Amino acid sequence: MRVVLAEDLFLLREGLTQLLRAHGFEVVAAVESGPELAAALAEHRPDVAIVDVRLPPTFTDEGLRAALAARRAAPGLPVLVLSQHVEQLYARELLADGSGGVGYLLKDRVLNADQFLDAVHRVAAGGTAMDPDVIAKLLSTGPADGPVDQLTPREREVLGLMAEGRSNAAIAQRLFMSEGAVGKHTAGIFGKLGLAPSDDDNRRVLAVLAYLNTART
Repeated sequence: MRVVLAEDLFLLREGLTQLLRAHGFEVVAAVESGPELAAALAEHRPDVAIVDVRLPPTFTDEGLRAALAARRAAPGLPVLVLSQHVEQLYARELLADGSGGVGYLLKDRVLNADQFLDAVHRVAAGGTAMDPDVIAKLLSTGPADGPVDQLTPREREVLGLMAEGRSNAAIAQRLFMSEGAVGKHTAGIFGKLGLAPSDDDNRRVLAVLAYLNTART
């Protein structure tokens, strides 16, 4: 799997490069700035981009902007964003097109190689990988008025794990229920959020986006 990596901290960039290569990834470019990232994504068209939100020259959101521009040019390009802090706006922007293949991981999570590599694989496969701390923050701030209010407490638990990018099997294991029960809860979530079956949209991503949009800022 071909990877473009953007991280301005030399030691972290080198460490992630070595980790990815040790697990069979081909790092076709490892860059340190927003302009370099934009050029690398255009040149290499990777299978997945792993991008620090804040990159030189301004250290604001160059990484996110370059990745979103690349997704507009190549719809569906998988992007895993790394961030020092929880930023709900960034999470919403990543999910906004409803097509999946996006992730938002706090940098502390990178220290756990298994969690990091699992997130890379899920995003590359077209799923989502939202950091549990992002979900925890949303739960702590509580929802505003909206269709998510119609969900039962159990459905909200399922949706929270869905937002992390967990499969029905993983959700069933975490919540000690059957996959069939998870499927029923998932169908209930889609119904209450008005997400009809579609060949063009990823309903799990759209449900997560609806969930994020209910959070107070």
